[in-house]
Amino acid sequence: MTINELFNQFNEIVKMPFSYLLSPDKRVFILYLFTSLLLAYIVYVKSGLKKSFLGYLFKKQIWIGKSAIIDYGFIFFNSLIKVFFIAPMLVYALYLTLFISEYLTSQFGISKLNWSVTTLLATYTLTIIVVNDFMSFIVHYLMHKIPFLWQFHKIHHSATVLNPFTQYRIHPVELIINNVRGIFVKGCLTGIFIYLANGQVSLITFLGINIFNFIFLAFGSNLRHSHVQFKYYNFLEYIFISPFQHQIHHSNKKEHYDKNMGSRFAIWDWIFGTLVRSEKVVQLRFGLGKSEDNNYDSFLKNLINPFINFLKYLK
Repeated sequence: MTINELFNQFNEIVKMPFSYLLSPDKRVFILYLFTSLLLAYIVYVKSGLKKSFLGYLFKKQIWIGKSAIIDYGFIFFNSLIKVFFIAPMLVYALYLTLFISEYLTSQFGISKLNWSVTTLLATYTLTIIVVNDFMSFIVHYLMHKIPFLWQFHKIHHSATVLNPFTQYRIHPVELIINNVRGIFVKGCLTGIFIYLANGQVSLITFLGINIFNFIFLAFGSNLRHSHVQFKYYNFLEYIFISPFQHQIHHSNKKEHYDKNMGSRFAIWDWIFGTLVRSEKVVQLRFGLGKSEDNNYDSFLKNLINPFINFLKYLK
């Protein structure tokens, strides 16, 4: 690798976190932050607080406190992981897609499905949303239940305050696992639908479908990692995870451990018995609890402790 190539990669690593603000497929895209701001104002008005809206929203501890600084540290560190490890892996999603499509053709012949392009795209979109969300729930569930995985997922829960950038507080090991899951799910499903489409729809068109994701991101997704208690109607919280339900997931109370593990849909938690609705909770404190919070009060501790703790667990 030449010095020029190394400089270009370093430049990409530095720019990546800032590019999130300008990318519609990222949760902290400026438009989604703005829509979340509007929803936060509605919550603020309903709460009847006497402090100013700016004082309610921009508390110093939330944005520049010790926990927030760790969040920002992971954003930049994981940019390095994405450039050197995850970006090269993305090509395997394409390989998997083409392999699945060609395998199905060799086994069953050319697809005779006579669906319209609109029906194919709508079905593909719905299928990938539901299946990907279910697999996300399963991986998340295992992160909580398997001691080895919990040591790494614990980093996300070590945040003692939440802001929209806390979603990027993810240990590199978990980041890689999540991306492998995404590559597998999207690669398999896209391959199946490329086969079913039989040339009616291009691969690029399939990979560009993201309507539901846009709606999800625009409707207060950034409030999930915040102190703004934005709730849904009671019946909706059996179907979709509200921002406040995800905040419950970050609670340091034992009764809230391993609850509300769904990404978008609450139905998986309902089925698995891990659902807690907003009406059941009034106040929250975030983090791992007093006994552990001090063990994760720096970026380096969050990065190294999972390995140390797992070795202790094995002994």
